[in-house]
Amino acid sequence: MRVTARRAILAVAIGLLGLAAAQAVASAQGTPRWIVFSGEPGGTALPQLFRIQTTGAGLEQITTGAKPATQPAFSPDGTRVVFTRLGSGIFRANLDGTGLKRLTSGVRDTYPVWSPDGKRIAFVRPYRTQWRVHVMSPSGAGQRRLPQAPPTGRPTWTPNGKSIFIPTAASIARIDARTGRVQKRYAASLDPAISQGMTVSPDGRTFAFIARRPPTGPPDCGESNCPAYALYVSAAATPGRRRRLANDTGPAGWSPDSKTVVFVVRGALTIEVVSSGTQTRIPTVGHVPGGDASPAWQPR
Repeated sequence: MRVTARRAILAVAIGLLGLAAAQAVASAQGTPRWIVFSGEPGGTALPQLFRIQTTGAGLEQITTGAKPATQPAFSPDGTRVVFTRLGSGIFRANLDGTGLKRLTSGVRDTYPVWSPDGKRIAFVRPYRTQWRVHVMSPSGAGQRRLPQAPPTGRPTWTPNGKSIFIPTAASIARIDARTGRVQKRYAASLDPAISQGMTVSPDGRTFAFIARRPPTGPPDCGESNCPAYALYVSAAATPGRRRRLANDTGPAGWSPDSKTVVFVVRGALTIEVVSSGTQTRIPTVGHVPGGDASPAWQPR
């Protein structure tokens, strides 16, 4: 009993320290905002969406259902979230989970992202044998493919909403948001198999993506090391120069000021200041965040 009590006290103390650190980070950034992430309620195997403030306060489950909810993205006014319901399509809901509306019926539709003016949502849908960028209105109307866009993963809108960044085979492309025509290519070191969740900072200046990293330790996959991965960033001005932020993480979501990222590492929601590398974990009280998609940071 004494050992159990000590462990309980230690767990509470660690949680309080994490909460204090998260509050310090949020204080330095100004007004606390919500982060929405996909996680397993109580460690179960069916992910749903949760919200939590950057201070670590206000943790609340905002979706329920028989199918996983993932890949959240905020509306530009910060009041609604669009997300993927795996096997069902793309949905929209208010920040507290009310007002749920199904926008698409494509069971493989994925990676929805709101435009800066709030008038369009870009997403990815299979077309023939490849994944292609599509757009629609926030009501789900007017769904159409951008015909000139190359095969891709998660889209990210440019700040002016006229173009979209997409990960392509071994590079990042900026495409016209109306036609999909490639306007510019950035020679970033992407791996098409693992970099599909690439995100771009709100100011359009920095890419964040998952890529292979040098493995460490003895070989444990036959005669060689198992593949190892990390979260990297690179400047749009110098895309070939990448810098490692953290090992073995999921994709990153960006703060509104483009200075901080949030991601999941070893089952913990983690905030990192890009310039300094300072990390802070946000306690999620038994609900295990998933590392398959980037958390969404409320823009305002």
